[in-house]
Amino acid sequence: MNIETVATQPFSDQKPGTSGLRKRVTVFQQPHYLENFIQSTFDSLENYQGQTLVLGGDGRYYNRQAIQIILKMAAANGVGRVKVGQSGILSTPATSCVIRQTGAIGGIILSASHNPGGPDGDFGVKYNISNGGPAPEKVTEAIFAHSKTIEQYKIVTAPDVDLDTLGESRIGEMVVEVINSVTDYAKLMESLFDFEQIHQLLTGSFRMCMDSMHAVTGPYAHAIFEQRLGAPAGTVQNGTPLEDFGGGHPDPNLVYAHDLVAILFAENAPDFGAASDGDGDRNMILGRKFFVNPSDSLAVLAANATLVPGYRSGLKGIARSMPTSQAADRVAEKLGIPCFETPTGWKFFGNLLDADRVTICGEESFGTSSNHIREKDGLWAVLFWLNILAVKQQSVEELMHDHWQTYGRNYYSRYDYEGVESDRANTLMTNLHAQLPTLKGRKFGVREVEYSDDFSYTDPIDGSVSNNQGVRIGFTDGSRIVFRLSGTGTQGATLRVYLEQYEADPTKHHLDPQEALADLIAIAEQVAQIRTLTGMEKPTVIT
Repeated sequence: MNIETVATQPFSDQKPGTSGLRKRVTVFQQPHYLENFIQSTFDSLENYQGQTLVLGGDGRYYNRQAIQIILKMAAANGVGRVKVGQSGILSTPATSCVIRQTGAIGGIILSASHNPGGPDGDFGVKYNISNGGPAPEKVTEAIFAHSKTIEQYKIVTAPDVDLDTLGESRIGEMVVEVINSVTDYAKLMESLFDFEQIHQLLTGSFRMCMDSMHAVTGPYAHAIFEQRLGAPAGTVQNGTPLEDFGGGHPDPNLVYAHDLVAILFAENAPDFGAASDGDGDRNMILGRKFFVNPSDSLAVLAANATLVPGYRSGLKGIARSMPTSQAADRVAEKLGIPCFETPTGWKFFGNLLDADRVTICGEESFGTSSNHIREKDGLWAVLFWLNILAVKQQSVEELMHDHWQTYGRNYYSRYDYEGVESDRANTLMTNLHAQLPTLKGRKFGVREVEYSDDFSYTDPIDGSVSNNQGVRIGFTDGSRIVFRLSGTGTQGATLRVYLEQYEADPTKHHLDPQEALADLIAIAEQVAQIRTLTGMEKPTVIT
């Protein structure tokens, strides 16, 4: 085995965000750029030599080339075995599943999640640890520290590996095992849900539409819904993964999943619709002419969990990200279990799940999952909904209205301002921070500010502290506004504004969220001067 040591120089921009390192494809294609980050990752790990690593991605442009580079670097750095998804495809939840089932030391996921793909699109690299979850901050900080001082990386000179044929081969002493991308994940899903009951639902008069958005879940959805559960051919749409996602934006929301929305809001619409994102960890749920807010989805799954085989013994607790609505809190209170509020980023759920303090967790950004893996899981959420609907024999809309009747309705919306110039976005947040000490007690119409702060989180398991996780303005009636800059984009900044108001009165549960939240929207504009400071007249996306 010919190991080459290549001299290199650091790049200054390799700090991982909440979901790894995301940049334009052209950035990753620079000489040494990907290699530097991968070597920095290996240099940050302990006792990985001879161990098993899982590798795969969402099939976006540059996925195959990056896998070949990483395989040769893994061999040069002493990894014992790499399990790689067939054709380089492995969804994020499936990667977590394989890591956990095989006892791998960790995994490398090649994805920029819901960001656009193609030669002019985005690419990303994320390291997951042995529990199957995203690397915690202490690991990502170590990777960044190494990236700032790196002087060389190691790579093997060897032919490319055949990624399309199942089986084993070798690069030097390292075994490369090309695995079926779907099998392990599908078996896990069958162990959690009543597949026979869902099969009866999908082979009756009930109709569903699954939009995989030409992203990674296509093969999984075809195998599970159409082949195993008996849904008619054509139930899965846009089910072939493409390097540019068919020119679309693989983000399952009302704007970017417009094909699915048009189908579900048309006459003679199916009973149920769902979409997943680039790497398969997010989901959007629709009923006939009905949109389910992701925060409500988390609450409904928690409230009905004991109807599903894998959760019949009940929940230990629920966790949600801070910007996610408090609908799940009301379910937890009724069930007599704790509800934890964490920063945005799935890695913050890992310690709670590992300590068996929570069973189900979720984020308002269309991500939900449980203790079966350590990642968000889009198809898991779809199966969970189908299992509940099969048991209750209700429509999505009927189920939601029953839920609101029991728990009240948390009117909720998120405004995304994408591609804001970084200086403008930072000025807006700086101005908000300057106002925080003066807001308590201030009145905006009928609303009075009860608190204003920048959210800080102390992990109840390891005591680690994460500061500056989002500006919160809470009012005495329980409503609130949250401002955050998202770390998932690659160009400029994305400002996210979250608005929430609780309504207990069932006669007021029929309002459009934008109508119910109108005065909070106006307050957010008044306090933050969004239009002036972003230069944008309206949000890019409203959910």
